[in-house]
Amino acid sequence: MIQPESVLTADRLTLAWEDVVVTEEVSLHVLPGEVCCLVGKSGCGKTTILHALAGLTKPVSGRVLVHGCDVTGKPGRVSYMLQKDLLLEQRRVIDNVALPLVLKGVSKREARAAAEPLFERFGLAGTQMKWPHQLSGGMRQRAALLRTHLMGNDCILLDEPFSALDAMTRMDMREWFLGIVKDLGLSALIITHDVDEAVCLSSRVYVLSGSPSHGTPSRIADEITIDRGDLPLDEFELTYAYADAKRRILDAIRH
Repeated sequence: MIQPESVLTADRLTLAWEDVVVTEEVSLHVLPGEVCCLVGKSGCGKTTILHALAGLTKPVSGRVLVHGCDVTGKPGRVSYMLQKDLLLEQRRVIDNVALPLVLKGVSKREARAAAEPLFERFGLAGTQMKWPHQLSGGMRQRAALLRTHLMGNDCILLDEPFSALDAMTRMDMREWFLGIVKDLGLSALIITHDVDEAVCLSSRVYVLSGSPSHGTPSRIADEITIDRGDLPLDEFELTYAYADAKRRILDAIRH
């Protein structure tokens, strides 16, 4: 059922890659201010779905809606952050971050001026004139997320955003990410194969199950609501609610 108040909706998406049907009638939605995760095994079609939601590919059937408007096959209606940060090594950090504005025709000077006030908010104060190779992995991801935010959409898609980070940095980045999304009034859909990450970050988790390469298109096997309350992540991870959500996700993936 389509939720009229949703920021982003996938309505019965069937997707194919060459002659292989990857997903069959996948439906999901993201509400205003919500962070959702799409979790599943490698090769089940998560990134294919993200490409369709970003308007980079057209589905065999089904629709993509943004704020209720059909944007199927139309890029630029949601922002998309790839798994790798893809910072341009020959550009300073501020020019990497401001690139979406320059691509829209804003002058370099004006783009820098628009990006500058956000550096402190994103924990990047003092890095404006550094080169990407001078940043840590976590700082590079912050810069990539700021660049994604400057694309100007209120919904962002993220492909395994923290998978390349070490465990301690990843924990810090999760808490920071939830704070910045709330602070900026964004909505987000994250794809991951990391069940712990899905439980930590989401208010709802969609579990994608199937094996397209073996002739079984992927479908949404379960939708799991997660209520973290006001607990910090390190405390939430010790609760029964956390363990139960993780168990349900793993059960849905396996079946």
